Amino acid sequence: MSKDRDLVTALLDRHGRTYAEEAGIRLADRPEPLYQLLVLTTVLSTRIRAGMGIAAARELFATGYRTPQGMAKASWQERVDALGRGHYRRYDERTATMLGKGAQLCLDRWQGDLRRLHVDADGDVRTLRASLDEFAGIGATGADIFLREVQVVWADVRPYVDRRVIAGAQRLRLPESAEKLAALVDGSDFPRLASALVRVSLDGKLADEMTGAAVPR
Repeated sequence: MSKDRDLVTALLDRHGRTYAEEAGIRLADRPEPLYQLLVLTTVLSTRIRAGMGIAAARELFATGYRTPQGMAKASWQERVDALGRGHYRRYDERTATMLGKGAQLCLDRWQGDLRRLHVDADGDVRTLRASLDEFAGIGATGADIFLREVQVVWADVRPYVDRRVIAGAQRLRLPESAEKLAALVDGSDFPRLASALVRVSLDGKLADEMTGAAVPR
């Protein structure tokens, strides 16, 4: 256990940043940042590198599409252009459509406030996943991304792990259950650990780097 804690400490020091943080989202339990997380989730749910999705999200936010109202008001072409400026070109047209549909659903069903979605689920993760799946382009992959990130502010979701987190844990020979992984960090650090493990799952070189980084005390 001590060896695992040393490894996790080194992992958090080097790679313990959530994807929302990388996208410039100051995540809080408020309508605007929660919607921004939904946007980030949408662009990350396609088959693209995480860095490209993060850059696209940052460009969308810089253009002013930080709320469902702003996204819905933008034309399809304006959304395509913003994605292009973020170098998100392979799926730009399809994603621009999904972002428009998602913004409208957020407004129509949740009055622009995803906290309502959270309250409606009443702590049930399966209900949250089902509600998220209704947004265009989210699917199972996107639901995992959103829940993995939102556990920063929705403590009743924590500890949340998905197949990417587990794959990263396997590469580092860490425990694979949510509860055992959570026991290695303070509660508020678990979302950072989850993001770091996702990075390990996507880059085998990180596993080699981290297994050599932790020095037992």
